Amino acid sequence: MAEQERKQGKDIVLTGDRPSGRLHIGHYAGSIANRVRMQDLYDESYIMIADIQALTDHMHDSHKVSESVMELAIDYLACGLSPDKNTIFIQSLIPALPELTILYMNFVTLSRVQRNPTVKNEMQQKGFGSSIPMGFINYPISQAADITAFKANLVPVGDDQLPMIEQTNEIVRSVNRTCNKDILRECEAVLSTVTRLPGTDGGAKMSKSLGNCIYLSDDEETIKQKVMSMFTDPDHLRVEDPGKVEGNTVFDYLTAFDPDKSALEEMKAHYARGGLGDVKVKRHLNDVMQDFLAPIRARRKELEQDRGAIMDMLKENSLKAAEIAENTLEELKTALGLKY
Repeated sequence: MAEQERKQGKDIVLTGDRPSGRLHIGHYAGSIANRVRMQDLYDESYIMIADIQALTDHMHDSHKVSESVMELAIDYLACGLSPDKNTIFIQSLIPALPELTILYMNFVTLSRVQRNPTVKNEMQQKGFGSSIPMGFINYPISQAADITAFKANLVPVGDDQLPMIEQTNEIVRSVNRTCNKDILRECEAVLSTVTRLPGTDGGAKMSKSLGNCIYLSDDEETIKQKVMSMFTDPDHLRVEDPGKVEGNTVFDYLTAFDPDKSALEEMKAHYARGGLGDVKVKRHLNDVMQDFLAPIRARRKELEQDRGAIMDMLKENSLKAAEIAENTLEELKTALGLKY
């Protein structure tokens, strides 16, 4: 969407996460940092705790999802997301969203959803085979409902979510054509500087199930152990040997979190020409991660003492979000002739 088009209305940001455990630094680098930056730049910002979407692959462990709602909210606040600048709400408390999802299902074919690259990749990762829960196959449509209910035009996502944005906009165009009216609003992805942070084992993706994450709540010793065991350059056998920076997990993390970019570039050049050992680089990364995570961990401990007030905030925000989503639903039902 062109800049000129966006300025015709409010810039509304919609983003969120599934509550299925603690946030890790991949979440921070890939999306949270972007949200903290954006909360001061745009007219309205909605952050959804997507508990219904989390059930698409945690239905048999639903209590884990509900218990994680509070942990996710605490992580958000500890990272610097302000409840005064963002409407942080719970997905399951917004009655209009499932109804919008059902309506949108009539604008999308099953084959189109199955061709969605993000859905295909996640189905393979989760090993569903032919036993795919309908909730899972349908979640791109649910995600479109989440975005369009608030008429968001800016959606901070990782690059793996770009197919979801594309599918959302296809639904928007189809609905608007059918209604012969611009009921819904197209959106665009806002990518962070670090679109994907690898796992500590060098894997392509940081994943709780793979045990290759550094969590925002990890203590000092745990962080140190994870950093010192991190994947580097397997061919860098001696200190004097030239090392590879590209694809080196330690340098990927330093690029994301080291505040001294000039010194980091010098370190990269030194490593590449030889004479700099992996242990020294890892020790530097440990110092960087400890400095970064210490204030988040301290703030998190404070917030844990005020869970009642945080839940009250989530419920109040959810009431506000529910009213906005209901307005969009009513507008759409009127255009479709479903108001009786």
